[in-house]
Amino acid sequence: MPLRINDPMPALDGATTWFNGSLLDTLENTSGKPTLVYFWAVSCGICKDKMPQLAEMKKKYAPLGLQTVAVHMPRYEADTDLETVNRAIMENNIDDVCAVDSLHKVKDAFQNEQGWVPVYFLFDAEGKLKTRAAGEFGLNVLQTALDKMFPVQAAQAQT
Repeated sequence: MPLRINDPMPALDGATTWFNGSLLDTLENTSGKPTLVYFWAVSCGICKDKMPQLAEMKKKYAPLGLQTVAVHMPRYEADTDLETVNRAIMENNIDDVCAVDSLHKVKDAFQNEQGWVPVYFLFDAEGKLKTRAAGEFGLNVLQTALDKMFPVQAAQAQT
Protein backbone atom coordinates (compact mmCIF):
# COMPACT_ATOMS: atom_id res chain seq x y z
CA MET A 1 0.00 0.00 0.00
CA PRO A 2 1.46 3.42 -0.92
CA LEU A 3 2.23 6.09 1.65
CA ARG A 4 -0.85 7.99 2.73
CA ILE A 5 -1.30 11.67 3.45
CA ASN A 6 0.02 12.49 6.94
CA ASP A 7 2.21 9.36 7.07
CA PRO A 8 5.66 10.15 8.53
CA MET A 9 8.67 10.51 6.26
CA PRO A 10 10.38 7.13 5.91
CA ALA A 11 14.04 6.59 6.70
CA LEU A 12 16.65 7.19 4.03
CA ASP A 13 19.25 4.94 5.62
CA GLY A 14 18.98 2.18 3.02
CA ALA A 15 20.99 4.14 0.44
CA THR A 16 24.23 2.51 -0.67
CA THR A 17 26.07 5.68 -1.77
CA TRP A 18 25.64 9.43 -1.25
CA PHE A 19 26.63 12.34 -3.50
CA ASN A 20 26.71 16.03 -2.47
CA GLY A 21 26.52 15.07 1.20
CA SER A 22 25.66 12.22 3.51
CA LEU A 23 22.80 10.67 5.43
CA LEU A 24 23.85 12.65 8.49
CA ASP A 25 23.82 15.91 6.49
CA THR A 26 20.37 15.03 5.20
CA LEU A 27 18.96 14.28 8.64
CA GLU A 28 20.37 17.54 10.03
CA ASN A 29 19.13 19.64 7.09
CA THR A 30 15.62 18.21 6.93
CA SER A 31 14.77 18.03 10.64
CA GLY A 32 11.85 20.34 11.36
CA LYS A 33 11.69 21.66 7.80
CA PRO A 34 9.41 21.02 4.84
CA THR A 35 11.14 18.49 2.62
CA LEU A 36 10.75 17.30 -0.93
CA VAL A 37 12.14 13.83 -1.65
CA TYR A 38 12.23 12.97 -5.33
CA PHE A 39 13.18 9.74 -7.06
CA TRP A 40 14.88 9.77 -10.46
CA ALA A 41 17.01 7.48 -12.60
CA VAL A 42 19.78 7.93 -15.14
CA SER A 43 17.70 6.01 -17.68
CA CYS A 44 14.55 8.12 -17.15
CA GLY A 45 13.96 10.58 -19.98
CA ILE A 46 11.04 12.28 -18.21
CA CYS A 47 13.27 12.81 -15.16
CA LYS A 48 15.85 14.62 -17.27
CA ASP A 49 13.19 16.65 -19.08
CA LYS A 50 11.67 17.80 -15.77
CA MET A 51 14.92 18.76 -14.02
CA PRO A 52 14.87 22.42 -15.19
CA GLN A 53 11.27 22.86 -13.97
CA LEU A 54 12.17 21.19 -10.67
CA ALA A 55 15.20 23.49 -10.35
CA GLU A 56 12.91 26.53 -10.74
CA MET A 57 10.63 25.23 -7.98
CA LYS A 58 13.58 24.64 -5.68
CA LYS A 59 14.89 28.14 -6.39
CA LYS A 60 11.48 29.61 -5.52
CA TYR A 61 10.86 27.66 -2.30
CA ALA A 62 14.34 27.04 -0.86
CA PRO A 63 14.51 30.58 0.60
CA LEU A 64 11.30 29.74 2.47
CA GLY A 65 12.88 26.68 4.06
CA LEU A 66 12.09 23.88 1.62
CA GLN A 67 14.76 21.19 1.73
CA THR A 68 15.23 18.78 -1.17
CA VAL A 69 16.65 15.28 -1.31
CA ALA A 70 17.27 13.37 -4.52
CA VAL A 71 17.13 9.58 -4.63
CA HIS A 72 18.65 7.88 -7.65
CA MET A 73 16.81 4.59 -8.09
CA PRO A 74 18.54 2.33 -10.62
CA ARG A 75 16.07 0.62 -12.94
CA TYR A 76 18.56 -1.25 -15.13
CA GLU A 77 22.06 -2.64 -14.68
CA ALA A 78 23.52 0.35 -16.56
CA ASP A 79 21.91 2.68 -13.97
CA THR A 80 24.12 1.22 -11.23
CA ASP A 81 27.40 2.63 -12.58
CA LEU A 82 28.33 5.31 -10.06
CA GLU A 83 30.44 7.29 -12.54
CA THR A 84 27.42 7.50 -14.85
CA VAL A 85 25.24 8.59 -11.92
CA ASN A 86 27.75 11.25 -10.87
CA ARG A 87 28.00 12.52 -14.46
CA ALA A 88 24.18 12.70 -14.68
CA ILE A 89 24.07 14.61 -11.39
CA MET A 90 26.46 17.19 -12.83
CA GLU A 91 24.81 17.34 -16.28
CA ASN A 92 21.37 17.84 -14.73
CA ASN A 93 22.63 20.39 -12.17
CA ILE A 94 21.41 18.32 -9.23
CA ASP A 95 22.85 20.18 -6.26
CA ASP A 96 20.78 18.31 -3.68
CA VAL A 97 22.13 15.61 -1.45
CA CYS A 98 21.58 12.53 -3.59
CA ALA A 99 21.10 9.04 -2.20
CA VAL A 100 21.80 6.12 -4.52
CA ASP A 101 19.27 3.37 -3.82
CA SER A 102 21.01 0.42 -5.49
CA LEU A 103 19.32 -2.13 -3.20
CA HIS A 104 15.90 -0.43 -3.49
CA LYS A 105 15.61 -0.17 0.30
CA VAL A 106 14.65 3.51 0.10
CA LYS A 107 12.14 2.72 -2.66
CA ASP A 108 10.63 0.07 -0.39
CA ALA A 109 10.60 2.40 2.64
CA PHE A 110 8.69 4.97 0.55
CA GLN A 111 6.36 2.18 -0.63
CA ASN A 112 7.08 3.01 -4.25
CA GLU A 113 6.11 -0.52 -5.24
CA GLN A 114 5.77 0.28 -8.94
CA GLY A 115 9.24 1.83 -9.00
CA TRP A 116 7.96 5.10 -10.45
CA VAL A 117 10.41 7.71 -11.62
CA PRO A 118 10.09 10.55 -11.43
CA VAL A 119 8.09 10.51 -8.24
CA TYR A 120 7.87 13.37 -5.75
CA PHE A 121 7.04 13.16 -2.03
CA LEU A 122 6.39 16.44 -0.19
CA PHE A 123 6.54 16.44 3.61
CA ASP A 124 5.66 19.32 5.93
CA ALA A 125 7.89 20.65 8.72
CA GLU A 126 6.55 17.96 11.06
CA GLY A 127 7.69 15.29 8.60
CA LYS A 128 4.17 14.32 7.50
CA LEU A 129 3.35 13.53 3.88
CA LYS A 130 1.35 16.29 2.21
CA THR A 131 1.35 14.99 -1.36
CA ARG A 132 2.94 12.47 -3.68
CA ALA A 133 2.93 12.71 -7.43
CA ALA A 134 4.55 10.77 -10.23
CA GLY A 135 5.26 10.87 -13.92
CA GLU A 136 5.16 13.53 -16.56
CA PHE A 137 2.57 15.69 -14.78
CA GLY A 138 3.84 15.11 -11.23
CA LEU A 139 5.39 18.57 -10.96
CA ASN A 140 2.00 20.18 -11.68
CA VAL A 141 0.51 18.33 -8.71
CA LEU A 142 3.56 19.23 -6.63
CA GLN A 143 3.21 22.92 -7.56
CA THR A 144 -0.35 22.97 -6.20
CA ALA A 145 0.80 21.41 -2.92
CA LEU A 146 3.71 23.84 -2.61
CA ASP A 147 1.35 26.77 -3.18
CA LYS A 148 -0.78 25.51 -0.27
CA MET A 149 2.28 24.99 1.92
CA PHE A 150 3.67 28.46 1.11
CA PRO A 151 0.56 30.60 0.44
CA VAL A 152 2.30 33.99 0.69
CA GLN A 153 4.83 33.01 -1.99
CA ALA A 154 2.02 31.67 -4.19
CA ALA A 155 0.07 34.94 -3.85
CA GLN A 156 3.15 37.01 -4.71
CA ALA A 157 3.75 34.92 -7.83
CA GLN A 158 0.28 35.75 -9.11
CA THR A 159 0.66 39.52 -8.74
